[in-house]
Amino acid sequence: MNALTADAPPLLRRLWAYQAERIPLARTAVLIAVFSAASVTLSALLAGRELAGVWTYLLAFFAALTFMIQLRAADEVKDADDDRRYRPERPVPRGLVTLREVVGVAVGLGIVLLALTGLFDLRLVLVLALVWLWLGLMSAEFFVAEWLRARPFLYLVSHMLIMPLIDLFVTATEWLPRAGWSAPHGLWLFLVLSFLNGCVLEIGRKIWAPESERAGVETYTSLLGIPRAVLAWIACLLVAFGFILAVGARIDAMLAVAIPAALALVFAIAMAVRFLRSPTLSAQKMIDTAAGVWVLFSYGAVGFAPLVLRAFA
Repeated sequence: MNALTADAPPLLRRLWAYQAERIPLARTAVLIAVFSAASVTLSALLAGRELAGVWTYLLAFFAALTFMIQLRAADEVKDADDDRRYRPERPVPRGLVTLREVVGVAVGLGIVLLALTGLFDLRLVLVLALVWLWLGLMSAEFFVAEWLRARPFLYLVSHMLIMPLIDLFVTATEWLPRAGWSAPHGLWLFLVLSFLNGCVLEIGRKIWAPESERAGVETYTSLLGIPRAVLAWIACLLVAFGFILAVGARIDAMLAVAIPAALALVFAIAMAVRFLRSPTLSAQKMIDTAAGVWVLFSYGAVGFAPLVLRAFA
């Protein structure tokens, strides 16, 4: 995406600089487009229905993008004190944007999403409310912040449960208007996959080289040590791969689903081994990259590989 012109309003220029640092829209939009389209498509495949119309895909994309921006805004609020103390170079503590502005964007997008959801199918508002309820509880750290932070893996699970809830809404844009409250059989497998993919992303972005570690910033490598942190990441990948195969079997396309997912898995494990052998800053970045590649390929595999198989059948 091109930068804004110099004559753009100052607020827009500052928000544009903010997104480039904290939630790069060019990269994020690609990942979310694959995720949302794959979710809607798989929902139809699981139920044996024709694919949904274009408006379903557009709503699913806008909703997923809005949720990601709202998650980032919630993190800014939740981590405000730590950022001021330990990460003053980030956009909010250094004054590029204010918390009010970031939250304002998240709320504004939420209002638009609520209106679009109500117009699309009023029943979807209930699923939307469920996502926002969990997001609100996450932002308040379930009102047990100190207790939860002392238990990093319970913290991870409680926060990553937002991912299957988001996927529940995204898939519901397909199945709820068409089948009422009867979700497709086997959808739970895909929701668990979304949880596991969230863990892959979260752990992957917190596997750091020793030179990157800093006081006041919790990473899985500082909590567990490099070998155990990397093994935990690989374990998430392997379990997620198992659920990909289960989804593929459910839609009679296991081989078509397995091949692209296996390629991404091999790449990710290769990057993990590279980091174990030499935990440098460049190897750290490749772990983060591999996590993104895995998520992209895994959703692409379950959402689009079956369509390619049918096209050539």
